[in-house]
Amino acid sequence: MHDDLIARARAWQTEDPDPETRDELAKLIDSGDLTELSARFSGTLQFGTAGLRGELGAGPMRMNRSVVIRAAAGLAAYLKTHGHGAGTVVIGYDARHKSADFAHDTAAVMTGAGLKAVVLPRPLPTPVLAFAIRHLGAVAGVEVTASHNPPRDNGYKVYLGDGSQIVPPADAEIAAEIDAITSLNDVPRPETGWQTLDDSVLDAYLARTDAVLAPGSPRTAQTVYTAMHGVGKDTLLAAFARAGFPAPVLVAEQADPDPDFPTVAFPNPEEPGAMDLAFAKARETDPDLVIANDPDADRCAAAVQQDGEWRMLRGDEVGSLLAAHLVRRGATGVFAESIVSSSLLGRIAEKAHLPYEETLTGFKWIARVDGLRYGYEEALGYCVDPDGVRDKDGITAALLITELASVLKEEGRTLLDLLDDLAVEHGLHATDQLSVRVQDLSVIAQAMRRLREHPPADLAGLPVTRAEDLTQGTDTLPPTDGLRYTLTGARVIVRPSGTEPKLKCYLEVVVPVSDHAALPAARAQAARTLAAIKRDLSAAAGI
Repeated sequence: MHDDLIARARAWQTEDPDPETRDELAKLIDSGDLTELSARFSGTLQFGTAGLRGELGAGPMRMNRSVVIRAAAGLAAYLKTHGHGAGTVVIGYDARHKSADFAHDTAAVMTGAGLKAVVLPRPLPTPVLAFAIRHLGAVAGVEVTASHNPPRDNGYKVYLGDGSQIVPPADAEIAAEIDAITSLNDVPRPETGWQTLDDSVLDAYLARTDAVLAPGSPRTAQTVYTAMHGVGKDTLLAAFARAGFPAPVLVAEQADPDPDFPTVAFPNPEEPGAMDLAFAKARETDPDLVIANDPDADRCAAAVQQDGEWRMLRGDEVGSLLAAHLVRRGATGVFAESIVSSSLLGRIAEKAHLPYEETLTGFKWIARVDGLRYGYEEALGYCVDPDGVRDKDGITAALLITELASVLKEEGRTLLDLLDDLAVEHGLHATDQLSVRVQDLSVIAQAMRRLREHPPADLAGLPVTRAEDLTQGTDTLPPTDGLRYTLTGARVIVRPSGTEPKLKCYLEVVVPVSDHAALPAARAQAARTLAAIKRDLSAAAGI
C-alpha cells in the first residue's frame, strides 16, 4: 500500500506542469507524509453538475493545473463526440489564486483539440461569461471560479451552448471522457492559437443591462456597495453609471480583487460578519440600500435599515420583492424558483395569473424553464434578464432592486413597507435555514440515513402530513438527494450542499395575517415556530 501510494504520487508529479504543485508533492513524498498523500490520492475530484470545486493543491483530489487540463480535455472530447468539434469555447475566470492559469490551460487544450478558444480579457463577473456564450454563438463556456468558497478553493464551471450550466446526463458523459484520459502527455497544449477578447463582449453585456430597467423609472436610491474582494466592482459601477443611478459609495477595504479575502472568514454575504464593513460604511453615509456581490458577482445581497440597525434581507425576501416589482411593471412569462425557495413566489404569480414552475436546486435547472421571465433561488441568486444571461446575475439584480428602492422612495416608502404589504396580501412567509458545516462528509450521510429510516412524525408540534424522499423523483422533479416534509402551515427540505461540505435544511412557516396591525404577532409566532422546527429537526437528524 505504502509503495503503491508513493509510486502513484511520483507518477503524478512527473506529469504535473506546475512547478509549485510539483514541489509541494516532492516535499510530501520526501517527508513520507502518508496521511496527507492518502488524502490527495484517495480518488479523483469528481466532475458533477457544479463542474469541479475543491481545495487548491497537488494531487487528483485537489484543484490544480493537472486536474484542470484533464477536465478541459474531457470537455473537448465530449463536444467533439456531440458534433461540435469546430465550435467556439469561451473561457472566463475570476481573481482567485490560479484562476488565470486554469483559464490559460483550458484555452490551450481547446486549441489543441481543434476547437476555437476565446478568453475574456481579464477577471470578470461570471454573468459576463454566461452572456458571452450566447452572444458569440459558442458551443460551450467555462468559468474558472469558486464563487463564495474560502480562499483556499477554486473551481471549474461548465456551460453548454444554450448558455446554461450542465445538467445530467452531460455531466456524467464529460466525467467519463475525463476518466478516459490516461496521461497528460496525450493532451496537446499548444503555446498559442487562441484569441483573447477585447472589451466588446463586456460592452455588449453592459448595453443589455439597461433592458432590465423600465424606461423613465426613478433612479434616485443611494447605495453602499461591496464587491467582497471579488471582481464585481468595475462592471457594477459601469452598469449603475449607464443607468443614471447615483454612484454607489464603495466599501474601500473590499472593493478590489484579493484572492486572500483578508477581511472576511468566508467571502459570502450570507456568512456572519461578512457584511460588517458594509454596515459600518452605511452608518457613516446613511444610504437607502446596501448592496453586496459575492466574489464572482453572480449573487446579489441587499440590506436595509430597520429600527436604526442595518440588516440583510433574506434571499427569499429579495426574491419576492423583485417578483412583485416585475408584476407591477406588467411582466409576462414564467416565474420560477427552486424547491428550497419560499412558496411566496407561487402565490405572487398565481394572483397575477402568471405561470409558475418549481425546479431542483440550482440555476442549471431554473434557467432551463421554458418561457422563463424571472427566476430566483434563496441563496441570493436572481435571473432577471433570462434572454441575456441564463444564470443568476448579481449585476442586473442589483440594478433591479435599486430601481425598486427608487420607485418606493418616490412614494415615501421602503422595501420593508412592500414586504409588509406582501405578507398581508399572501400570508407571512417566514424562512430560515439550519446549516451544518462538517469536516467529515460521513456525518451528512449518517444524518440523511437517520432521517430516512426514522422520519419525524411531527416538528414543532405540527404533524408531518407528507414525507417525500426526493431520490425517487416526483411527478414534476427528477431524482435528487433530498427529503421534503410538508407540515400544517410549514415546509422543511433537507439536502447535502452541492458545492460545500454542508448539510442544509430549508425551513418555511406560513402564518395568515388579517391586516398590518397583526404583523408583529404573526412575526413573533413564525419566529417561535421556526426555532422549534430547528430544534426538533436537529434532534431527529442527530446533528
